[in-house]
Amino acid sequence: MQPGYEQALYLLPFDHRNSYVKSMFHYTPPLTAAQQAQVEDSKNLIYEGFLHAAAGGLAKEHAGILVDEEFGTPILRDARKRGYVVALSVERSGSDEFHFEYGDDYADHIEEFDPAFAKVLVRYNPEDDDAMNRRQAARLRNLSEYCRGANRRLMFELLVPATDAQMASVGGDKDAYDLRLRPDLMIEAMRALQDAGVDPDVWKIEGLDRREDCERVVQQARRGGRDRVGCIVLGRGADDAKVRMWLETAASVPGFIGFAVGRTSFFSAVADYEAKKISREEAARRIGTQYAQWVDIFERARDSAA
Repeated sequence: MQPGYEQALYLLPFDHRNSYVKSMFHYTPPLTAAQQAQVEDSKNLIYEGFLHAAAGGLAKEHAGILVDEEFGTPILRDARKRGYVVALSVERSGSDEFHFEYGDDYADHIEEFDPAFAKVLVRYNPEDDDAMNRRQAARLRNLSEYCRGANRRLMFELLVPATDAQMASVGGDKDAYDLRLRPDLMIEAMRALQDAGVDPDVWKIEGLDRREDCERVVQQARRGGRDRVGCIVLGRGADDAKVRMWLETAASVPGFIGFAVGRTSFFSAVADYEAKKISREEAARRIGTQYAQWVDIFERARDSAA
């Protein structure tokens, strides 16, 4: 099966685990049964927000969720039953180096939930620890080969955290790193992973400020006959204005098929609900409204560029 996915894809990702448990609830794993139930309930709330938006007329073949097995098993099953696009995270949470959440049993867990996408989050800087990058690439190649052999799609979330030397070269300015260094590093990372035998159907990409960088990313994603591979923009927990700018920039570039914006969509609403500042219904409505707004922003920018 040739890698690729060309349909519009609008994901609400809430597969956050370690960082979410700590930042939202100030819990430290391992969780008690009561803490586990509270985290699971908050993910149900986010899903209720997604369903609120989906009921407003989003096409099921384009609307989807990305959630984890640890806190979202019933959600994964329900969303698949309803016909939405489902992506399942398979990486171990909170690890700088990529490992499978369930070790060598990863395929069994993918088969259990039968998602549209198996998704991995990988931190890969081509100028960082070379031995670690090789270890990561070997594990990821195994997953890529499994997905090809099983006719399953792979979604690859690529994060390129700056090395100390890279950050020093831009005077510690994170925005300068994002603008001046990260685009080339992302493309170099994609090339290295492709050369190592890792072939995603969809690249989940940190937002880019310049259209020409989006074009270069698509060119890399589709090099060497990978003509159907798609890219989506992730939100990085940035503020509304930054996410809007990233979406509008990417949407105008053929090959960028959608987005996966999570924390900016749900975090404040869930926090207000957990603090008992708003009702559950209001929190779900806020989440759904924000998610639907991202769809509108992306589609308007895409259609105006056509």
